[in-house]
Amino acid sequence: MTHKTPNRCRHRGFTLIELMIVVAIVGILAAIAYPAYQDSVLKGKRAQGRTALAELMQQQERYMTQRNTYKDFSTAAAGAATFKTFSGDNATDPAYTITAGACPGGVAFTECIQLDAAPTKPDPKVGTLSLTSAGVKSCSGTEKDSNPKLCWP
Repeated sequence: MTHKTPNRCRHRGFTLIELMIVVAIVGILAAIAYPAYQDSVLKGKRAQGRTALAELMQQQERYMTQRNTYKDFSTAAAGAATFKTFSGDNATDPAYTITAGACPGGVAFTECIQLDAAPTKPDPKVGTLSLTSAGVKSCSGTEKDSNPKLCWP
């Protein structure tokens, strides 16, 4: 006597509804994570800008001790021969470009200089970071008054 086994097919895999639930969960997680990631990247760029300002101020102080005046430049190209005028390692795509000018109030270059780091990509919360040789730190963003630690922690 021969036994015939029933001809059952076992289907393996996921149903369409299971797949759609997984896609929805991944989409929700991505919608939450991406803005947080973008904010973290922006914070890192701000830190690069502050570091670049501090380094350039040190260079300006050295220049001052050697020549008894600060060097002003209104464009990165004008200061490029003497100073590093951008943040980060890449001059072709920096996060900030830095310029130097007289301190507010008509003070001469022999007494005070103000460095400004302007973001190359929009940063409305902080805007342009500023540092003077007198140690005054500021920014031009929309949240400079409500959250001053955002500019210079």
